[in-house]
Amino acid sequence: MAIETIALGTQGLLVSRQGLGCMGMSDFYGPGNDEESTATIHRALELGVDFFDTSDMYGPHTNEVLLGKALAGRRDEAVIATKFGIVRDPDDPTKRGINGRPEYVHQACDGSLQRLGVDHIDLYYQHRVDPDTPIEETIGAMAELVTEGKVRFLGLSEAAPATIRRAHAVHPISALQTEYSVWSRDPEQEILPTLRELGIGFVPYSPLGRGFLTGALRSLDDLDESDFRRYQPRFQGDNLADNVAIVEVVDQLASAKGCTPGQIALAFVHAAGRDVAPIPGTKRRTYLEENVAALDVELTEEDLAVLDAVAPAKGDRYADMSPVNR
Repeated sequence: MAIETIALGTQGLLVSRQGLGCMGMSDFYGPGNDEESTATIHRALELGVDFFDTSDMYGPHTNEVLLGKALAGRRDEAVIATKFGIVRDPDDPTKRGINGRPEYVHQACDGSLQRLGVDHIDLYYQHRVDPDTPIEETIGAMAELVTEGKVRFLGLSEAAPATIRRAHAVHPISALQTEYSVWSRDPEQEILPTLRELGIGFVPYSPLGRGFLTGALRSLDDLDESDFRRYQPRFQGDNLADNVAIVEVVDQLASAKGCTPGQIALAFVHAAGRDVAPIPGTKRRTYLEENVAALDVELTEEDLAVLDAVAPAKGDRYADMSPVNR
């Protein structure tokens, strides 16, 4: 199938309408398999997916290396997005800080370029806003990377509307990444209107609700011991039980339309607009193919109304929400 190419922002960034989130290939979702992950990246290219998302904190560092090796010799076929700003303690990766200082911006970019094995990054995000560094200083340093030819386009992740405006006034922002799905609807209130006013593209991560909206996860017993979802509020106790009701609505709609629950969840995100490029993550070719096929699923106004009526997920998105939406 041919995958539509859309513009993110107004600066010339073009990506496949659906991308591939690579985080889970190396971190957070249990053991990885580099051979299968590499095959998944190659299969994505075959299917017309050219938008690949990583970060220097995934691994840490190992996910950028994996993606870079997988794309070796095929750099021109890919739009590479990576992120900086979340710093993990080398002795204890569960401990994290946030760094948006200008000197660190340059240091982090050089590290990502080396690990990816490329001479430029297509879309460079600030992963989280540093409360101790004015956004103008961080974006100013990121703009220097554009001038130097190390980065083509700039992005933000989990930034609040006022911060987005301040950043965009320093240098055009092409994309904003944050969580958005059937069970995470917050961006509809202020984020999306702000992005559309400013002409900034939207990149939803976790459009499958960290796998929950596929219907495959009903108990923490289904997760590997190292899976970070075990410790996230939406997967705990009564929250998990209540949130299953969301999946049941998605599952019923999928049965009626002859597709999978995950495809319904992705189709819902795509219905948000032609300036939206979700990045569902997977480390397996089978799930990648299922996710790409969601582009052929069309939801009617009645279908969307059913999903609009779903209650928001119970529980915060993260155990620690302090770095989110600054």
